[in-house]
Amino acid sequence: MIAGDRPRIIGWTVVAMIAFAANSVLCRWALDRTAIDPAAFTGIRLAAGAVMLWLCLRAGRRTGGGVWRGSWPGSWPGSWVGAAALSAYAAAFSFAYVGLPAASGALLLFGAVQVTMIAAGLIRGERLRPLQWLGIVLAAGGLVALLAPGAQIPQAPDPVAAVLMLASGAAWGAYSLIGRRSRDPLATTAGNFMRSLPLAVLLLVPSLLRMEIDLQGVALAVASGAVASGLGYAVWYAVLPALGAAQAASVQLSVPVIAALGGTVLLGEAITWHLVVVSVAVLGGIALVIRPAARG
Repeated sequence: MIAGDRPRIIGWTVVAMIAFAANSVLCRWALDRTAIDPAAFTGIRLAAGAVMLWLCLRAGRRTGGGVWRGSWPGSWPGSWVGAAALSAYAAAFSFAYVGLPAASGALLLFGAVQVTMIAAGLIRGERLRPLQWLGIVLAAGGLVALLAPGAQIPQAPDPVAAVLMLASGAAWGAYSLIGRRSRDPLATTAGNFMRSLPLAVLLLVPSLLRMEIDLQGVALAVASGAVASGLGYAVWYAVLPALGAAQAASVQLSVPVIAALGGTVLLGEAITWHLVVVSVAVLGGIALVIRPAARG
């Protein structure tokens, strides 16, 4: 846990949100500007994330923290089900960004994650207030407007890529639900990343044979896996105990906005009024659902 005064906690929270948004920008950058293919990017990202999280846990064990026993997969925290959800998220995420700008991809991903988790709560019997139902309608309407085939806007989402990103968000939402009761989320995430390594190898082999990998693409994939994912998750799990449930949920509404800014500055992607209005509808709707639920 990150201890300290409020400004320090806020600062580390901002770092974590930037890291989450960086995954979208780095992936889009690699697939749009380098020769690396989605399979290779996914494989390298998973492998780099596993190494970084393992190093974080080793460091934590030396300082008296963390949970890590043995080297055999059966002794690792996490589960194969969690690893499958993580792998599905990462693979669909990469293939989706072949046809999506960073901002639209992050918005679709975040919307799908929250919808998945909200739906799970409804299935468990959770009740929503009228304002929360209004939020669901608003968010769903925003996503429909974003994906509307008749919308003549720059960089309109490709339908196949959009479906892949929604599937990626659903997989990440499922992964989050699977690990919700973990007593050591960082160790669980590290174990799931380690279990994903066989898939990483399978994804890498065809790319190596076709030689569709270049140094810049590899560097971006490593940055996404080791820094934006590995260190980003480490920071997030360290700051989470200092945040309330409503704060932890609401602060993630900033991720698509940060991704949009990153895509504009680094990749030259346009922020259209259509995207702004849709983002306000989706993120505002989700905020209406999350905040009352967290206080109730």
